[in-house]
Amino acid sequence: MSGWIGSEADTDSSSTVSELSLKPGIINDQGTQTGRKITVYTRPLARLIEQLQRLPGVGPKTAQRLALHILKRSEEEVKALAQALIEAKRQVGLCQVCFHLSAEPVCEICRNTNRDNSTICVVADSRDVIALEKTREYRGKYHVLGGVISPMEGIGPDQLHIESLVRRVSQNKTGEVILAISPSVEGETTTLYIGQLLKPFTKVTRIAFGLPMGGDLEYADEVTLARALEGRRELD
Repeated sequence: MSGWIGSEADTDSSSTVSELSLKPGIINDQGTQTGRKITVYTRPLARLIEQLQRLPGVGPKTAQRLALHILKRSEEEVKALAQALIEAKRQVGLCQVCFHLSAEPVCEICRNTNRDNSTICVVADSRDVIALEKTREYRGKYHVLGGVISPMEGIGPDQLHIESLVRRVSQNKTGEVILAISPSVEGETTTLYIGQLLKPFTKVTRIAFGLPMGGDLEYADEVTLARALEGRRELD
């Protein structure tokens, strides 16, 4: 059937549209299949679903719902969405100071003169900055590592913004560095490694966690994060 791709409606969530379209015996020349329910997509729709499925946390069924929703919107709305995606990709980069997401060379937080320059909160990802900002409890600056040390994934200290953190702390009058890294095995390794590097230059503390081992900082509620900041302790 030229121009059409068939996929199973009740397929496993790990399968992609492309994989489904290549499975032998799923669809015959008449577009039907004995004993098994299938869904048929035009190729442009199949490509849209496959691209949406590349997003984190989006499986085949969610991708299909999103794609069909997009098709129901007006052309102006779809163009606005596409333009927003392109502009975000082109314009949003990393702050030259803290490596948080920013459309400017230096982010708004680093430019804010009302914030405490003597305190730096170290996080793994920009999502953690957003989570901590929602608490409205922290008024210092940040430093985003860009991940955590994970030998299994080939991520070592050289792949993270650790050297720039040490340089930043050693060259400025930093009174305290707060390590706010999620309590996973990799997070603990990263926390201890950075703590040893920074201790000669400043006071190093870590936030107290009301989170289970392996919990992500970005998913904690604002009250939990606020209390974690208040209950931080000096790193041993």
